[in-house]
Amino acid sequence: MKLGEIASKLGCELRGSKEVDITGVAGIEEAQKEELTFVSNPKYLPRIQSTHAGAIVLSADAPSTSIPTLISDNPYLTFARAIELFYHPPEPVPGIHPTATIADSAVLGDNYSIGANVVIGEGAQLGHNAVLYPNVTIYPYAEIGDNFVAHSNAVVREHCKIGNGVILQNGAVVGADGFGFAPQADGTYYKIAQSGITVLEDNVEVGANSCIDRATVGETRIRAGTKIDNLVQVGHGSRVGRHTILAAQVGLAGSTRVGNNVMLAGQVGAAGHLSIGDRVVATAQTGIARSVESGKTISGTPEMDSALWKRNYLLLHELPELARTVKRLQKELEELKQKGA
Repeated sequence: MKLGEIASKLGCELRGSKEVDITGVAGIEEAQKEELTFVSNPKYLPRIQSTHAGAIVLSADAPSTSIPTLISDNPYLTFARAIELFYHPPEPVPGIHPTATIADSAVLGDNYSIGANVVIGEGAQLGHNAVLYPNVTIYPYAEIGDNFVAHSNAVVREHCKIGNGVILQNGAVVGADGFGFAPQADGTYYKIAQSGITVLEDNVEVGANSCIDRATVGETRIRAGTKIDNLVQVGHGSRVGRHTILAAQVGLAGSTRVGNNVMLAGQVGAAGHLSIGDRVVATAQTGIARSVESGKTISGTPEMDSALWKRNYLLLHELPELARTVKRLQKELEELKQKGA
C-alpha cells in the first residue's frame, strides 16, 4: 500500500514521498524499510536515528527527520488504526455449527456465528451479530446485546446482563458465584447463595481467564467502556466506573467501588468495602487498604502518595549504610561514657 493512501485513510498530514510502499507495521526497533512505525513517548525519540523503518508516525512537535512521516495529534492511536489496515483476522463462519446445543426457548438476533460445542441455555437472549467461538457457554436467562463476541471457553452465567459491543476473551467468566461463606459453630463454612447478577454495560472488554463475580444480592456492575486485562478478579457486589482500566492480576475484594477513568496497574489489590475516586492512578503492586480521593496517584503497600513512596523507596536503599552509621555512633558514645567515668 502506498504511503499516500495510508495517510488518506488515517487522516494524517504526509511529509515526504507518497509513493513509498508499505507492507506492514512494526515497532521502531524491529521495523524494516517497507514497514510503518511510530513514536509517541518522547523518551524514545532518539531511536528515530537508528530505525530502518520506511515511514514513521510522529506528533507535529517531534524533531524533523528524513524518514517519510505521518503527522498525527495522537501517534499511538493512529498506529493502532494503521495495524487494522494490514492485519485481518479470520472471518467468523456464519450460522450454527452442528455440534452446538441451543435451547428451544433461547432467542438469537440476526447474523450470528455459533461455533462448535457452544451451549446456549433456556430463555437466553442474544442480540444481532453475535459471534460465539467454540466451547462458549451461555447459561439460562442471560441477556446479551448486539455485536457480542465471546472467544473459546468464555462463560456467561444465569440471569447476567451484557450490553452492546462487549468482548469476552478466552476463558473469561461473567457471573460466577461470589466468595461468600458463613462460619459455623463446628468450624465449617455455610455457602451463602449468590442470588445477584453481574452486569456489563456497552463496550466493555474482559480479558482471558478473568472473573467478574455475581453479587450475593443486587448486582456487580462494570460500566460502559471499561477494559479489563487478563487474570483479573472483580469480587461480588463491586462496581467499576466508565472507561476504567484494570491491568493484569488486579484484584478487587467484594463491594469495592471504583470510579470513572481510573487506571489500576498490574497486581494492584483493593480491600473490600472501600471507594476509589475518579481518575485515580495506582502503580503496579499497590495495596489499597482504605478509600482513595479522586485524582490521586498512589503506590506501595499500604498505599500512599506516589511522590512519598518514591522518596521512601530511595531511602530504603540507604538503610544499610544508615544502620552502620548508627552502630558506629553508638560505639563512640559508649567509649565517651567510659572515658568520662
